[in-house]
Amino acid sequence: MEAYKISSNLIKAFYLVIVFVLFVLLVPYSKGLFFKEGFRWLYILLLSFCLSYTLTPIVRHFAKKRGVLDYPDSRKIHQQVTPLLGGIPVYIAFVVAVCSNNIFTRPLLGILSGGILIFFVSVIDDIYGVKAWIKLLIQILATLIVINSGIMLNLFPKIPLGVELNVFLTFLWVIGITNSFNFFDGMDGLASGLGIITAFFIGVVAFQTNQPFFGWIAIAIVGSCMGFLPYNLRINNPATIFLGDAGSNFLGFTLACLAILGEWADNNPIVSLATPLLIFWIFIFDMVYITITRIATKKVRNFKEWIDYVGRDHLHHRLAMLLNSEKQSVLFIFLLCVCMGIGSIALRHASTLDAFLLLAQAAIIVGLVTILDVRGKRSKLI
Repeated sequence: MEAYKISSNLIKAFYLVIVFVLFVLLVPYSKGLFFKEGFRWLYILLLSFCLSYTLTPIVRHFAKKRGVLDYPDSRKIHQQVTPLLGGIPVYIAFVVAVCSNNIFTRPLLGILSGGILIFFVSVIDDIYGVKAWIKLLIQILATLIVINSGIMLNLFPKIPLGVELNVFLTFLWVIGITNSFNFFDGMDGLASGLGIITAFFIGVVAFQTNQPFFGWIAIAIVGSCMGFLPYNLRINNPATIFLGDAGSNFLGFTLACLAILGEWADNNPIVSLATPLLIFWIFIFDMVYITITRIATKKVRNFKEWIDYVGRDHLHHRLAMLLNSEKQSVLFIFLLCVCMGIGSIALRHASTLDAFLLLAQAAIIVGLVTILDVRGKRSKLI
């Protein structure tokens, strides 16, 4: 009991320190000093972290008071009633940090406009529930806003058919990553941790390629998720709050847009294509895998059934059953993402041959993970 009181007092003291740091950061002189000394990125990181960390307990209290809770059921892993709306402090921290940068471009406004649409509909979904087809329509509309702002894949030449293919692939990428990220919000700390790792490697590549503005947006995501993570991933205790759809959909959408916004390589199309694929590999793999297996096992037979289907067959579920541990499953996925992210950094100065070798290594890792999945199924762990 005494140790618990000491721990509780330390947490309260740390919270007060963060509140004080946040107050200092909000003073105009502090912001000017950071910017003047060339530490704009650090200011954005600290501001987003402190704001997210400070707001999360407040939002958690609000969610409890209003009854916005996630109740355990047969398709969920957690055993405790847990507050939702964790995406609210993450979203606020991100927007405030990005806007504090005082640099606004048409693509950024497109991301913020599409993101706020995704965010508000997802908040409504967390509180009242929204049908899957309505959420899909909102994602399509948000992607249209982003495309109109100039963010679009350019894999094909700008000829009539090429433009249509680029638009189609942009929709497929943004909506696919948005939903795949949402699927990973099924274990404590998983979605927010993946947000940190993915945004971190995007930021590293951004500064490698001399795209600081691109990197500052990624850093705002890192800080926002870091501030939320201590409440969502605890060593010996369950999460005290969940991201909810408001957080996972917003993060997935924003990260997917960043992948299109950035220039990944100067003159090497293989490197330009391979870099985001490696960083986002975990999301692509899970989406492709569950789609193929659900169709093959006739769990879904049409598009409507696919968007409505909710199951415990995602990568983190399968690994948890195989490893007999949720936290080991989360750690396993984190390490996979870091491994792929390191490969994306190595690609920066890689030749075409080296790029192919790194992609071959990624394919081998995919094969190893697939073998684990098959082994788990044969052991009737799923």
